[in-house]
Amino acid sequence: MSSRNVGWYDAKIRWVIGAVLLLLSAVVQDRPFVALSVGFIGIIFVGTALFRVCPLYTVLRIKSC
Repeated sequence: MSSRNVGWYDAKIRWVIGAVLLLLSAVVQDRPFVALSVGFIGIIFVGTALFRVCPLYTVLRIKSC
């Protein structure tokens, strides 16, 4: 299992961005593809904030902890 590579400050920013994207996807219901895409990206941000592991950070060997 991967060790944590997302710091608490980075995680807070990801929570906010993820929440905004999820709210935006709920607002843009008249364009289903856009709403689904934005919602999926929002879920990724919330997931990386929740588990504090970013796969891209792992590949790039970045740690914000």
